[in-house]
Amino acid sequence: MYQVNAEILHQEKIAEKTYLIRLRCPEIASLIRPGQFIMIRIPTGSDPLLGRPFALYDLAFDLNGVLLGIDVVYLQVGKMTCLLPNLTVGKFVEVWGPLGKPFPIFPDVKKVTFVAGGIGQTPFLTFAKQLLGIHGYGGDAPRKMLDSVEMIYGVRNKSYFAGVSEFEKAGIQMALATDDGSKGFHGRVTQLLEQKPATDHWYGCGPEPMLKALGDLAHEKKMPCHVSLESPMACGLGICFSCVVKVKTGDGWDYRRICVDGPVFDSNCLVHD
Repeated sequence: MYQVNAEILHQEKIAEKTYLIRLRCPEIASLIRPGQFIMIRIPTGSDPLLGRPFALYDLAFDLNGVLLGIDVVYLQVGKMTCLLPNLTVGKFVEVWGPLGKPFPIFPDVKKVTFVAGGIGQTPFLTFAKQLLGIHGYGGDAPRKMLDSVEMIYGVRNKSYFAGVSEFEKAGIQMALATDDGSKGFHGRVTQLLEQKPATDHWYGCGPEPMLKALGDLAHEKKMPCHVSLESPMACGLGICFSCVVKVKTGDGWDYRRICVDGPVFDSNCLVHD
């Protein structure tokens, strides 16, 4: 893990209340893998005092192909994410990572479906590029692992769709859903998922109610499923125990820290209250 003061190289609004920010941190970018995350803290001021977790969206390169850093995509939902758009190119933020465990990859899987709700699409661009052999991560050379990646992506209305063209460019077959029917399927992502042909494995990321519904559906259909949990964190290092989740154990249940034991978990192991 590295902790650096990362220069902001680029920032733009890409959808309703949704921004992409590019950070110069080649040390972290050279190690991070799809499914892992970084912590970002605004160094000026003490409110908010703590950092916030952000999933890896993509790697950033210069015109000569030299690795510069990473891109993250965020939605304005709290104090930290509402302050971030005010930071201009050339400013610095504190960044530490890579953190957490990456998405697991299974050699017998040939087709996968990503299920994303809200801002939950962000970890899947690099994962698709990894699986399709477009790019290697963490020092690995690119290696094509499967031929088909589908993503079912749902938001409240069409103005919140972010990065759809980037996913399509990476070779992901996209299926869109909106709560209000303004674009794509009118309804929830899990409802659309039920209408799709079966694949070998599901991966999900999004709000907790969506992940619970996805896990219930996976259990019903006996479908292997891993989910990336979204959770507030204070340190990202497992020290503060502020991001625990209940998981099943042999004799009941126990707590696991999302930041170090996750953020990716087998959906069948999670305990929902």
